Amino acid sequence: MARQPGSVFRLAGVGCVAALTLALVGCATLPPEEDPVQIRLNDLDTRLAKIERVVTNQSLLDLSQRIDALQAEVRSLRGQAEELDNGTQAARKQQRDLYTDLDKRLLALESGGTAIAPAAAGTAPLTATGGAPADAPQLAYGKAFDALKAANYPVAIAGFRGFLGTYSRHVLADNAQYWLGEAYYVTRDYDNALAAFSRVGSEWPTSSKAADALLKVGYSQFELKRYREARESLTEVGTRFPGTDAARLAAERIRRIPEGSR
Repeated sequence: MARQPGSVFRLAGVGCVAALTLALVGCATLPPEEDPVQIRLNDLDTRLAKIERVVTNQSLLDLSQRIDALQAEVRSLRGQAEELDNGTQAARKQQRDLYTDLDKRLLALESGGTAIAPAAAGTAPLTATGGAPADAPQLAYGKAFDALKAANYPVAIAGFRGFLGTYSRHVLADNAQYWLGEAYYVTRDYDNALAAFSRVGSEWPTSSKAADALLKVGYSQFELKRYREARESLTEVGTRFPGTDAARLAAERIRRIPEGSR
């Protein structure tokens, strides 16, 4: 007997449902390592881990590049600082040269003669008449000053100390005392520099070097990290010698004293 078309469709539908059910049951019964869904999830986890590693490596690369850039900037700043320091050293040398010339001119005038040109290296200074060598104090002072100018600081220190020991009442004694302090200061012997500069103020308070000596007292105390004393000395420079270069330099150094220092 022939089947009705509706029956055929119903049987086919039942067969599809049965097949789908069996497939789902089969998937449910597969072990995790064979489950397509689990395999897909594992693949996604692996890919995500790779992406995270790439991102981390890129971040480290960026950080390394930033560090290199900062190091290059630091090297550039150090180079600029060295240039400034060299400029400062040149300015100091120029200042010493000016002091040398002025002191020699003053020396000649105070000795009753006229200003004389500096003596050639290795020769004794001459008097205004051009014949006999200068007297012993002038010769001793000149040798010490020439050593200072040539940056031969041990010889300069010995020369000024010898001058002061022998000619402590000479008209150039305050100058010798000041330059002795400078020789100690540039060699960073700040304790002896402080003592030398302090003596200028105590023994020659009206000296033309008094303002600069007091300034260098404050500088020496600053380098020794005796900040309270440095502030007092530098403030005194501005009070006693207002409007001078020493007062201006003292104010600048005061601003460099660490806040809250004692």
